[in-house]
Amino acid sequence: MRVLVTGGAGFLGSHLCERLLNEGHDVLCVDNFFTGSKRNIAHLMNNPYFEVMRHDVTFPLYVEVDQIYNLACPASPVHYQHDPVQTTKTSVHGAINMLGLAKRLKARIFQASTSEVYGDPEVHPQPESYWGKVNPIGIRSCYDEGKRCAETLFFDYYRQHNLSIKIARIFNTYGPRMHPNDGRVVSNFVVQALKGEDITIYGEGLQTRSFCYVDDLIEGFLRLMKSEKEITGPINLGNPGEFTIRELAERVIGLTGSKSNLVFRALPQDDPKQRQPDIKIARETLGWEPLIALDEGLNKTIRYFDELLSSSNVD
Repeated sequence: MRVLVTGGAGFLGSHLCERLLNEGHDVLCVDNFFTGSKRNIAHLMNNPYFEVMRHDVTFPLYVEVDQIYNLACPASPVHYQHDPVQTTKTSVHGAINMLGLAKRLKARIFQASTSEVYGDPEVHPQPESYWGKVNPIGIRSCYDEGKRCAETLFFDYYRQHNLSIKIARIFNTYGPRMHPNDGRVVSNFVVQALKGEDITIYGEGLQTRSFCYVDDLIEGFLRLMKSEKEITGPINLGNPGEFTIRELAERVIGLTGSKSNLVFRALPQDDPKQRQPDIKIARETLGWEPLIALDEGLNKTIRYFDELLSSSNVD
């Protein structure tokens, strides 16, 4: 098939492009390179079935494809708070433009949503039926509410135009090709540990997260996209293993052999206290669950960042 991946040069997008090419598809990677990097897709450039287009999804796109994966949007607080208005436009206008394209082509379309639609949850772990507790006017709202609105648009197109939609709610994911300066907890901790710098923990480090290795997540994407039309989602994709932020820091120090110390800073506004997916629906409908343990995934991620920092090729 001819497959369009928006945000295809990003962390998740580049892994998805690679996997789709390995399955024999023609892949059109669309990215405006705000957070995506040509380095992430450089190894794919000589593949005759891979094409790159610099484009911002807030503007309409006219191409001919069979499937669309809509991953375009900065996903870390550092990046999405840099230009919050543009972040909301990317989620909302981008969804409208990609849904319009899918409608014209009668193509199946996948939306990369997020666990942030649950906000600072009062239900734990979070099932898809939980509507969330989100601050609509906070500093994270451009991302949280943008993604919630995108889900609304997807379901309205599904109901109004009988469009074939798939929505995945992505929980914390990590692995090679994360941006070293994206402010996310795994990349932060690994880079600080490898540099021998203090590891920065916000709050007391007792807030919890669940960490899914990127290969497991991409497998979930593909299974959801291949599922029957009536399986629309939203479906949680993430690792149900739950760790405190302090536990993660201590694991990274142990695996890197770093002498870094832990330092504590004030907790940012609206930072969720708990985050853990209920993946019962993914298990039952897709036969999917994560297979890669945290230490195994962290070791692969540490090797990637170690090589990156050893070269001078860090943006």
